[in-house]
Amino acid sequence: MADSIDTLLSQMTLQEKVMLLAGTDMWHTAAIERLAIPALKVSDGPNGARGAEMSGGTTAACFPAGVSLAASWNTALVERIGQALGQETRTKGARVLLGPTVNIHRSPLGGRNFESFSEDPYLTGQIAVSYITGVQSQGVGATVKHYVANEAEFERFSIDSQVSERALREIYLAPFQAAIRDAHTWALMASYNLVNGVAASEHPYLLHDVLRDEWHFDGVVMSDWFFSVKSTAPSVNASLDLEMPGPGLWRGEKLIQAVKDGEVAESTIDESVRRLLLLLDRTGKFAYPEEEAEQAINRPEHRALIREAAGEGMVLLKNEQNILPLQREQLTSIAVIGPNARVAQIMGGGSAQVNPHYTITPWEGVLSRVGEQVAVNYELGCTSHKQLPLLDTAQLFANSEGTAHGLSVEYFNNTALTGSPVWTEQKQSSELLWFGPLPEQVDAQQFAVRARGRFVPQVTGTYSFSLISAGQSRFILDGKEVIDNWTNQTPGESYFGMGSAELTYPTELVAGQEYAITLEFGKNPELMLAAVRLGCLAPLPADSIERAATLAAQSDVALIFAGLNGEWESEGFDRVSMDLPGEQNALIARVAQANPRTIVVLNSGSPLTMPWLEQVAGVVQAWYPGQEAGNAIADVLFGDVNPSGKLPQTFPVQLEDNPTYLDFPGENGKNPYTEGVFVGYRYYEKKKIAPLFPFGFGLSYTTFEYSGLQLSASEIKPDETLKVSIDVTNTGQRQGQAVVQLYVRDRKASLQRPEKELKAFAKVALAPGERQTVILSIAKEALAYFDDRLHAWIAEAGEFDVLVGESSQDIHATAPFTLIDSRQWLS
Repeated sequence: MADSIDTLLSQMTLQEKVMLLAGTDMWHTAAIERLAIPALKVSDGPNGARGAEMSGGTTAACFPAGVSLAASWNTALVERIGQALGQETRTKGARVLLGPTVNIHRSPLGGRNFESFSEDPYLTGQIAVSYITGVQSQGVGATVKHYVANEAEFERFSIDSQVSERALREIYLAPFQAAIRDAHTWALMASYNLVNGVAASEHPYLLHDVLRDEWHFDGVVMSDWFFSVKSTAPSVNASLDLEMPGPGLWRGEKLIQAVKDGEVAESTIDESVRRLLLLLDRTGKFAYPEEEAEQAINRPEHRALIREAAGEGMVLLKNEQNILPLQREQLTSIAVIGPNARVAQIMGGGSAQVNPHYTITPWEGVLSRVGEQVAVNYELGCTSHKQLPLLDTAQLFANSEGTAHGLSVEYFNNTALTGSPVWTEQKQSSELLWFGPLPEQVDAQQFAVRARGRFVPQVTGTYSFSLISAGQSRFILDGKEVIDNWTNQTPGESYFGMGSAELTYPTELVAGQEYAITLEFGKNPELMLAAVRLGCLAPLPADSIERAATLAAQSDVALIFAGLNGEWESEGFDRVSMDLPGEQNALIARVAQANPRTIVVLNSGSPLTMPWLEQVAGVVQAWYPGQEAGNAIADVLFGDVNPSGKLPQTFPVQLEDNPTYLDFPGENGKNPYTEGVFVGYRYYEKKKIAPLFPFGFGLSYTTFEYSGLQLSASEIKPDETLKVSIDVTNTGQRQGQAVVQLYVRDRKASLQRPEKELKAFAKVALAPGERQTVILSIAKEALAYFDDRLHAWIAEAGEFDVLVGESSQDIHATAPFTLIDSRQWLS
């Protein structure tokens, strides 16, 4: 294809070349019909392929979040997930998926930790390689992101991440290097932030010197959406190929002028265009140029895979007196309690969200598993919302006949909402979001919406309504304007930082009575998206916690479903605390007091404090497990799946213990990475701070024995590979999977190094009594550190230890070896 690409390039005008270097809309690159160069559609990931609409569009399969995939420590499983994601991407007419996210869990408060894999660069890199390999096997390009040092959401468009070269190389660049070297990813996304004073999207050292010259990356580098590109000539010269979305702010005529002024060589543009054309070829667009219509294909094999992966990623953190797995035949009653019991918390917030084909709640999963033999009862206990929940569409009707749930929406091409509507449709949600193409009759830059419905409450009491919008909005109840978010607004965190603060209005409503709901919204032309959200909190009993405790006391076992959701963990902002929001800690403590057989199932993408840990019998970390959430949770609770997940991040006892406590998320426009290479477990071990749960930790319903550690040699040269073998035996009564973790310790080095670093792992399935020999390999890269004075990797001669175990702190066997010569290299 190289000759064909060169031929195309030779036939293109400068204007046509420049056209290809910026998108035409939210999700498409430019097409050049004269030369039969097709447009390419991309789709947001990474835990699904959403398609063009941010909210309420074509349904899609929702896979477990990135942290859940990494917690499986199963690269073969993740490759299968990648294959399914590639298939899903094609059902949305796209050939490039914007994932995976390989940024590091630097702080427990990182807003997008759920979307990323791990605090460890090696684990992150291995999971990413499998994910990318799977996606690209389907003719779909993966886009590894966000390059680089993008570990916080605070001031994310402008913050300067100040990182030493050593930390960049050993921690933050390492997963990207693995994605390029081992998976040959076809695309990469530059982050919004600055790195050491230079925007990541125009960083000559990171984009050109490292990415192109050292790593020989021949794929496309695209910008993050809207605010990533900050210049014309510097970004192009640094080899940022594609500005997204379109129309570009910094390309087009500005780039043509930069060529005329001698600021950008046309040969530099040729290289970017060549990479764009190569991506079109790799994704099959030249052979099949037509874009397929978006489809919602709910594949049974994807449903089964999502359930399998969700269960395998769950981590059993506590199992006092083997309360788990639950034995259905020994139970007569179960109390299901908590804010996440009847709501499936399947994903975090932001651009990773999809419109799932369906969701299975924990309540539904438990009911389905126990059938009619066990009495299952429910109490909410407390709420966990950050914003008031969306209006319950079961009580909201869009038409007078009462047959269509949701809102009737009218569009006007003026913000005064005058004249006849230019478009009418029905929406099944009280959140309306416009982040892509609108109906062609609607003026995308200047439109307003009137959404109407009839609300019929089921109980009498005080209801709280709320309004949030990116744009102007007002809420009218029974003909009276009760929330004015139109004439004056307070900025808030919602909608990627472009939304207003939440305004609320409490009122008394009567069960069964009909109330007219009107929601009006006007587009703000200065904002890149338009959105409005109507919330409604129904009356809650004043004694909700006591009601939950009473139910627990009357039941054989209490299951509490608690944690976070996409309102607390999202793109656009970071968490402010490791604590469970609302009264969840009080709820768990009170229920455990009423019934010591209490099991807590947590949804979150990052660590939580657990002041009640000693009081409960069991804890399961379920993460955000995708659309099969409830079924997968029930599989683990009742033993259909033996938990084998291991923590991909350290859970500290308290926020103050974490390595970024004094610096995160930064101030005065700067985010200093003062912990250097001591990220995650590297820091806790160096400082001798005991975590709540260490990196790599996870219990099982069976037990494993490690024995017979052997090394292929006691001495190796830098160009030799050391083979490490160890026997693993299932000494329990259940089939299970062990995660063999291999760490390396450098006993003495010229620079300060961590106590140990993960350098290999394997997951093995064993029947009761079965033994298997696991063989792992380490080479010079596993022994090296980066010397930022020499700007080189150093594998320094001396004594090392191999440490093999079940977590970073549960080491079963160690063995020494010697590197008998030093080696230095650049990349």
